[in-house]
Amino acid sequence: MPRRAMDWMRQAERDLRHARNALEAGDYEWACFAAQQAAEKALKALYEHQGLEVRGHSILALLQGLRELYEVPSQFYAFARVLTRYYLEARYPNGFPEGAPFEYFDEEMAQEAVRAAEAILQWSGDSLRGRGGAPAAP
Repeated sequence: MPRRAMDWMRQAERDLRHARNALEAGDYEWACFAAQQAAEKALKALYEHQGLEVRGHSILALLQGLRELYEVPSQFYAFARVLTRYYLEARYPNGFPEGAPFEYFDEEMAQEAVRAAEAILQWSGDSLRGRGGAPAAP
């Protein structure tokens, strides 16, 4: 079966573009969700590149699974804790005690999510191209 790491990465880049557009439009909950999706797909590109199958939407779990294969930048774990929340909370009213999701998101949160996704995409892309994310030492 052909490897599709670059397909995952290309979709991650498109999701990041959507996150930036949503941020600019003031759709902060969607910016947060799209940023989460971008980071998730970029990390899944690395799994695909290694010939590994992975499931799930937790950015934190995806990063932890890559520790044995790559030197994951330490700040990414903080990014992951932020982005992982946005998989559900940004889309569903039952993620909060009351109100619609958009009422709980603001520009600062969306900017943080986009910046986190940008860093993860840059690192993932560099790792795919052999310019970063060096394999972890044994």
